[in-house]
Amino acid sequence: MSTQTKKSSFSGSIGFVLAAAGSAVGLGNLWRFPTLASKYGGGLFLIVYLILVLTFGFSLLITDIAIGRRTGKSSIEAYKLVSPKWGFLGKLTFAVPCIIITYYVVIGGWILKYMVASVTEFAATSSDGYFVNFITSKVSPIVFMLVFLAITAFVVYCGVEKGIEKFSKYIMPALLVMIIGIAVFVICSKGESGTGLDGFLKYITPNINDLKTASGTVDVVKIMNLLLDAMSQLFFSLSVAMGIMITYGSYVKPDVDLSKSVKQIEIFDAAVAFLAGSIVIPAVYAFSSLDEIAKSGPGVIFVALPDVFAEMGIAGKIIGPIFFLMVAFAALTSSVSIMEAIVGAGVETFKLNRKKTALAVALISAGAAVIVCLGYNVLSFGINLPTGATGQNLLDVLDYISNNLLMPIGSLLTCVLIGWVVKPQWIIDEIESSGHKFSRKKLYVVMIKYVAPFMMILLILQSLGAFRFLST
Repeated sequence: MSTQTKKSSFSGSIGFVLAAAGSAVGLGNLWRFPTLASKYGGGLFLIVYLILVLTFGFSLLITDIAIGRRTGKSSIEAYKLVSPKWGFLGKLTFAVPCIIITYYVVIGGWILKYMVASVTEFAATSSDGYFVNFITSKVSPIVFMLVFLAITAFVVYCGVEKGIEKFSKYIMPALLVMIIGIAVFVICSKGESGTGLDGFLKYITPNINDLKTASGTVDVVKIMNLLLDAMSQLFFSLSVAMGIMITYGSYVKPDVDLSKSVKQIEIFDAAVAFLAGSIVIPAVYAFSSLDEIAKSGPGVIFVALPDVFAEMGIAGKIIGPIFFLMVAFAALTSSVSIMEAIVGAGVETFKLNRKKTALAVALISAGAAVIVCLGYNVLSFGINLPTGATGQNLLDVLDYISNNLLMPIGSLLTCVLIGWVVKPQWIIDEIESSGHKFSRKKLYVVMIKYVAPFMMILLILQSLGAFRFLST
């Protein structure tokens, strides 16, 4: 049972699940998942990702939520209550959303720009250089970033039940309806390169040949990269190791069945990721080339898809704005959760008023985000990252630090703390409180003590470039 009671809380399990699902369903689902699925042969990636969601992701997600509810605190204070000697882990976890918010709102601004442009200047969005010209301009990206940040801050400013929960209850069902509708339309469409149905079948069909070398033997490096990329996608998608789910868990009432709620969050997150792939891959397959996804990477939303919408003609003028509205909704729900993790911890640590804290965080985030925007013009630079990629701006570097280093390190330390210091029963007791059953108890113990730490170590080594020699 929780040792502390917070004045703010979700009204019940539905409010919590929708808010947590809103945090999990973000840009990682809508652009990164289709990119990785295309890279690893569609069906193969789907299978691996689903297995990891139900085992690895489940263990990390329910750990964060249970820590939050049992302590009744956000990340900084929560780890102190779990074990005073491990209070440093709370600060490490808190640093992640503080970094991510500075560039996430920048990307959110890009999405708002495309949502508006897909209505006001539809043809221009598909022209060569449109995206680059926009992000390298000195004023426009900052304006749209500030609008996106202002919406995010307003929701957090309104509080947990009247702000975050109410916002999620309206936005998440709307998001689901839009993504299903667009997916059905795209799958049923026909373009010059093929049909959406053909692209969908290619997306869901496992192709073992994608994991073989040119000589026909199994490529161990590709298999390892598939596993590690799927794991990193879980971090990007489920909002673990960011303090978010600890914060949201602290708002959950004692009578809520955590195990059941986490299952619902998993289903929602995996479903949206799958549906996102059902839009992007069939659309690009039918109206362009799947090579565009690989070439564009995360920029598939801003580079490849506008071309696809243009090829659709009149239908594209309708689908394009709806698609970017859908992406904006997903980005906003995640952005709200990131800011709430910062505000929630700030309120507890510095004993400040929520509204004043939300305003302060918004102003500081705005200043940092302006610098990130300028990283594409007056503050541009290039740096080689340990992964082998080139960080061409501040956004790339911040993303590498938060997602490739701090999040897996934080998760590894959390696994050690729960698995070996306070023991898994500490979490199990919280999950089974109020008479609830924990059907995956044995799986959880094995994952949190052995499997998850081992996988975290591999992921950290990959982020540090330790496996680059294998592909040379």
